[in-house]
Amino acid sequence: MSESTGRGPAAREPAADVSEEYLAAGRQAVRTKSTAFDGEIADLIRAAREDLALGGVLPERAQDEEDPLIKRAVMNYIKAEFGLDNEDAEKFRAVYERLKVSLTMSSDYVGGEV
Repeated sequence: MSESTGRGPAAREPAADVSEEYLAAGRQAVRTKSTAFDGEIADLIRAAREDLALGGVLPERAQDEEDPLIKRAVMNYIKAEFGLDNEDAEKFRAVYERLKVSLTMSSDYVGGEV
């Protein structure tokens, strides 16, 4: 329970650690202009970043909103995981996984020698 309200977990900012520009790119990736799904899209961005870090990408690189390879990986993760009835999910998930493997094979993304 939230100490301040006593009514369950404290509400999380929908995109506090995701810039508006990155969130807009996520919207565009799933072909919507509506902000109604911003919470889900922001969660998927966070999940993609965490997954990249768990896979071996340096956390600061996984958070880099200016890096085109990271952005491409994150946007494919969003395309794969967004919504409930996504017939192209496996295709986008495979693209994401290939990008993740490529990133983890580069010393620029994992630090040191690979």
